[in-house]
Formats: sequence, structure tokens, C-alpha cells
Amino acid sequence: MRETDPPELRFAYEEIARTIGSLIDAGTLRPGDRLPSVRRMSARHGVSIATVLHAYRLLEAQDRIAARPQSGFYVVAARGNGPAPSSPAALPDPGPVANAGLILRVLEMVPDPGLVPLGTALPDPALLPVGALARALGRAARRSPARSAASVSPSGTEELRHAIARRAMAAACTASADDVVVTAGCTEAIALSLRALARPGDTVAVESPTYYGTLQLLESLQLRAVEVPVHAGSGMDLQVLDGVLARGGVAAVVVTPGVHNPLGCVMPDPRKRELAAILAAHGVPAIEDDTYGELAFGTVRPRALKSFDRAGLVLLCGSFSKTLAPAYRTGWVMPGRYRDQVLRLKFAMSGAGPVPPQLALADYLGSGGYEQHLRRLRRVFQANAGRVRLEIESRFPPGTTVSRPAGGYLLWVGLPGGAGAVDLQRAAARYGLSVAPGPAFSASGGYESHVRINAGYLWSPAFAASLDRLRTLVSGGGR
Repeated sequence: MRETDPPELRFAYEEIARTIGSLIDAGTLRPGDRLPSVRRMSARHGVSIATVLHAYRLLEAQDRIAARPQSGFYVVAARGNGPAPSSPAALPDPGPVANAGLILRVLEMVPDPGLVPLGTALPDPALLPVGALARALGRAARRSPARSAASVSPSGTEELRHAIARRAMAAACTASADDVVVTAGCTEAIALSLRALARPGDTVAVESPTYYGTLQLLESLQLRAVEVPVHAGSGMDLQVLDGVLARGGVAAVVVTPGVHNPLGCVMPDPRKRELAAILAAHGVPAIEDDTYGELAFGTVRPRALKSFDRAGLVLLCGSFSKTLAPAYRTGWVMPGRYRDQVLRLKFAMSGAGPVPPQLALADYLGSGGYEQHLRRLRRVFQANAGRVRLEIESRFPPGTTVSRPAGGYLLWVGLPGGAGAVDLQRAAARYGLSVAPGPAFSASGGYESHVRINAGYLWSPAFAASLDRLRTLVSGGGR
């Protein structure tokens, strides 16, 4: 849907979602019941298939229904998503990032080949188009040997910037190549944005929980964090955020309204519209981390927060690390009105990025195979996440909770009986497993009884054995 669509069409999916939700609340639709097919609902309500999918996506984000591959959508039993925090009675206070040492330890474990990567956020290499990218790299070198050896503008090659701008249309954003700055992954994109918006000692509003790499950036830039709760069905608590911004003193907001890390939730479009309005009302810019946005389950890619931004306050950051090539370390930022500041900082920090990977990515994106690759990834990740979630729910000790992601391949697991995540991480490492402990995802060190599990690897006997080992450790064995 677009802002230019008539209201009756733009919000049709919300009405469909409300109707189904009321049937679930009334008990007419019960856990395990199959919803009408997308085509049937489309014909019944006189709307497009995309509109029905959007409605079902909203209900998935609210944890009311779940998709089963090759089967359809089903009502799920009401249960918590584990991590959804309640709104605090008082507004949270800003403070320094208190767990920098733990975050560093988690980061150091990521590349360790001796550890089974249950705690990383990288997909199985077997799922990535390694051969196609290698051929694209070869074509780029043969086609433009001089360019492959030359330097370019700090903003990146025109070919890749153009390709990224075209991809932005899928997120309902309008952009040109000049609006894009290519970076060394999404981490550099967020770092450049933070440096453009804030100075040492400033306060930045962040989600809780949030990606620990963002917290590491805040600590390294000497910025203070104020934590805003994230709810599993709706994303960042906008009421709390509004209160925090009204209090003043916040230089920027870092938010993940697309597929969230670590919860896997997707903020519904009406909430994104409301968030954009809150930012405009207070004049506070936001850094939108859209790293996993392309991996939302289903066929309709979520709209970016930036598509609702009419005040020019949203800096959109993304990466190819989760969909194509982690080793290429290629990301981007669309900084809008802050482009000049970001470009100057990019030149001062790292200059231009390497040309051959950029040309290869542009070639691959232009080949027409990327959409097909994304469709396959989404199907595999949805099936994988569902398989791992069911294994944990059925085999781990009673009281274990597991998130129900609407995209990506990360699961947020609540440990039973108040078990300590940091102790579990240490014990797991002794048995060749990596897990990401919950306190690393909180500026204040919260979520002591949560861990993030990577479901991005294909199911195999070795992966099953790793989960068994972890189950034993959670149960208290081997520590």
C-alpha cells in the first residue's frame, strides 16, 4: 500500500486482521484451525492477494496465527513470546553501556571455527549463492579491469548505489543512486549515522532488547543509552518513546521496525506511521536498522520506516551480509538530509570501499536472480525457525519460552527457573557451542535468563546433537 492510495484500500488489511482477531477472541477460530486461503479471502473481501497477505502478516506479528510451509495459516495457542517486556511505571533513565566486556566476549566467539555457531547471526553458507557471486566477480574483473584496480568516491560505485536504490522500491522508498552511501557492512552505516547525529556524552534511545553491536558502538563513541521496551507483536513501545523524547536531551533513536534482532518481530505499518509522527513532533532523527528486512516471511516485503518519513529524519541502513555474502562486508546508508555529514565521516574513517565486491554485487543484483534467491531463503528460514522452535519447546525443560519470529532466523529463548545466561554461555563454550547471552542485548545488562539461538543453519544430525547438548546444559547437566 502507498500513501497515495485511498484510505479505504490502504487500511483494508487492518480491517481484515481485526475481523479475524475478533473471531479468535470469540473462540469461533480456535488454536489449530486453518484460516481461509489467501485467494479465498481475496475473493471474499474484494481485495488483492497482497492485501490479504499483509493482514495475515500483521496477525503473525501479533502472535495470533502462524504459517506452515505448503499448508497455509493456522491459529496458534495464546502464549507469551517470552521476552516481551511490560511498559515501565516510570520513564527509563539514560546511562552508559554497562556490559561492554561481555559484548566483546560474544563478538570474539563469532569467528571461532571450533564452536558450533548457535549464538552467531550468520546464515548457513550452503544457502548463499557463493558460485553465482564468484562468477559475477569474475565478470566484473574481465569487463572493467581498470576499474577493479582503481579507487572510487567514498560513496561507492555508481553501479551498486543504483542497484540499492532500485531495491529500496520494494520497501516503498523512493531513492536515487545519489541518496546512497556504500559502507563496510551495516555496522559502519550505523556508526557513521551515530557520529553524524550525536557527540560524546549525548543520549541515544535504543530498543530493549537490541542488537549488541549497536550497544558496542554507543560505548565506543562514549554515548549514553536510554532503553525503550520492545513488544513481540508491535515492536518498540511508542508510548514510552514519546515520553522519553518529550523529556528532551535525546540526540537520536536507533530502531529496527523491520525484522528485529533478536526478537524477529515486524512492526505493523500503522505503528511505523505513528513512530514517524512522533519523531517529527519532537524533531529527533532515527537510525533505521533494516539488516533483516528482506528476510520477512511471506511474499510482501515490509515497508521501511523511512517510507513514512515526511520530515527527512530517518537514516535507513542495510546490508547484504545476511542475504548474500557476509565476507564481502558490504552495507549502505540512505542518510537523507545528513548525507554530507555522513560522506565526510566516511572519507575520514575508511575512505572508499573495495571496488571488485561492489561491482560483483551490482552485477548479481542486475542478473534477476536475487528475488528468486530471497524467496528460497525466506522459505528455508521459516521452516528452520519453526523446526528449531518446536524442538526447543518439546525437549527443553518446562518453563522454557521461545519467540515466534515473523522473519529471519533468530530465536529468543527464555530459560526456565531463572537460569543464568552468562553461566550457560561459559558452560556451552567448554562443550564446543556458542550461544549469545541475553545481557549482551541490553545496555543495562538485563535479560539474565535469555539467550539468542541461531536457526539459520540447515537441520542436520550435528545440529540436532548440538541442541541436545544445550538442552542438557540448560537442565543443569555438565556445568
